[in-house]
Amino acid sequence: MTDPANVTNNVERHQYELPVDGQIAFAEYREVGDAIMFTHTEVPQALEGRGIGSTLVRAALDDVRAQGKKAIPMCPFVAAYIRDHREYVDLVHPIQRGVLGI
Repeated sequence: MTDPANVTNNVERHQYELPVDGQIAFAEYREVGDAIMFTHTEVPQALEGRGIGSTLVRAALDDVRAQGKKAIPMCPFVAAYIRDHREYVDLVHPIQRGVLGI
């Protein structure tokens, strides 16, 4: 499994990045008030199926928590990750939980 410590927040590009085997998986975001809105997550095809997306999103959500912010999972992958990992549900505003089925 890929080390979540390798995930960095590229503030200039507004994305969390995880370099693996010379390629970069990323989760794009926008800051919205006291929240981070995740808009798109991408894992290069050659890296799929290795848990890289999950490692990336877990580290990003841990960073959101450390900042004391909320998460807005507009990206389907991030929303699915939160549905499957209930320890992150508290990061999502209660109204959005219902809308996203979380």
